Amino acid sequence: MIANSLPQLWIYDTTLRDGTQREGLSVSIEDKLRIARRLDQLGIPFIEGGWPGANPKDVQFFWQLQEEPLKQAEIVAFCSTRRPNTTVASEPILQAILAAGTRWVTIFGKSWDLHVTEGLKTTLTENLAMIGDTIEYLRAQGRRVIYDAEHWFDGYKHNRDYALQTLETAIASGAEWLVFCDTNGGTLPHEITQIITDVVKYIPSGTKLGIHTHNDSDTAVANALVAVMTGVRMVQGTINGYGERCGNANLCSLIPNLQLKLGFQCIEENQISQLTETSRFVSEVVNLAPDEHAPFVGRSAFAHKGGIHVSAVERNPLTYEHIQPQQIGNCRRIVISEQSGISNVLSKARSFGIELDKNDPTTRKILERLKALESEGYQFEAAEASFELLMRQALGSRRLFFEIRGFQVHCELGQGEENTSALATVKVTVNGKNILEAAEGNGPVAALDAALRKALVNFYPQIAAFELTDYKVRILNGHTGTAAKTRVMVESGSGHQRWTTVGVSTNILEASYQAVVEGLEYGLLLHSQAEAAVIQF
Repeated sequence: MIANSLPQLWIYDTTLRDGTQREGLSVSIEDKLRIARRLDQLGIPFIEGGWPGANPKDVQFFWQLQEEPLKQAEIVAFCSTRRPNTTVASEPILQAILAAGTRWVTIFGKSWDLHVTEGLKTTLTENLAMIGDTIEYLRAQGRRVIYDAEHWFDGYKHNRDYALQTLETAIASGAEWLVFCDTNGGTLPHEITQIITDVVKYIPSGTKLGIHTHNDSDTAVANALVAVMTGVRMVQGTINGYGERCGNANLCSLIPNLQLKLGFQCIEENQISQLTETSRFVSEVVNLAPDEHAPFVGRSAFAHKGGIHVSAVERNPLTYEHIQPQQIGNCRRIVISEQSGISNVLSKARSFGIELDKNDPTTRKILERLKALESEGYQFEAAEASFELLMRQALGSRRLFFEIRGFQVHCELGQGEENTSALATVKVTVNGKNILEAAEGNGPVAALDAALRKALVNFYPQIAAFELTDYKVRILNGHTGTAAKTRVMVESGSGHQRWTTVGVSTNILEASYQAVVEGLEYGLLLHSQAEAAVIQF
């Protein structure tokens, strides 16, 4: 557990509102509820659920949470101040906020005079009244208020006196938190420090301050960090940095930096170890591929490729790792490629449960074979299943589940039709028995995969649970035209396990065949190992 003496920070997650404004990201009510419960489990104190009244989805989301509340997090409703020249009691958006039933409400108001006169088409005085009236009304209704000062830094730089007046109005009206928003994402860290330091001189001592940064200058995380070091105690951001345009401050980077390096208490130690899992869970729910190279939580964040690096990390991880990956639920990976040395091969073998001796000629043989294949266009750092099969082949322990005797693929495109139909025929030997099978698919690879499964499923019923989850094609030497080599990467899966195989050829069908066949073979290897473990247990 984290010592209670550490200074407390309040993490405020806005993935479900600001994060969903990312282009190409869409979530259902069920998705939002799943994410909210996972963030609650992670220990996030404030979770902004959306803008009730802005759309039916958010209204239903808040109703659902009234029926089944979160365990520890405060769910927060979000909306704007009242409109110009209206009364708070007549504002439908504020009635929807009250109906959401949250204890906390976040209100955003205009800090930049340009937005007041050009965006709202009203006076600076009326904007102050809008801020004050809205906060006072919500406070009178028993709500606690967080005030997001929208476009704060731009507003401050263009009209400092007026920007400060908006804060003074929010404080006087009863806002408990003032959050400085870099809405356009154009402010740099040194400006953040200077402006917050100046503002603190003009507001009452003890005022609780927060920071909300966007990543348009690629400084959102850095801006939030310097704000905390300047004195703010609420940090707003999103999981994986999702958000409009270039995104928001990434909580998956902020939390470990703040807690593990700067010594602030954000969440509990046993919760921060769930950070990587949470990052991947959210990316899966919103149907976006995870950023493999993301700091801290990316699959490559603790991946080591160069032979010298691997050798050093094997002796002492501090040589090339800034934290222990398990602290945030990630793990060290040794990547295999043409840049590998003996250390890479030994370490990767151990991850497969294979113990090699660096003085064994077979180890050198594996390394030489690896480099020869990569010079031909193979890439094993992203196809570890193929590398394990290569390694087992060299060691003489590769189990022959089946043997392909040959295959044919016939494609037919009807005149005026958009879809191609394909027929694949395969000859396979299993346990000395020859099988000839054919199957159709909407393309040659799909037909080949279907024919192989059809031929093998009677011998290996578990194949029915294998799925081809991804298929990637890369032209390696495009300057040779249609004679170019093609690399095919196939990702397969079975339940929670996934593995990737690779094939290379000047014939795209041959490359696909290699990758698909090895994908099925590796799946059978994993299944046989699992069965053996159960029997042994």
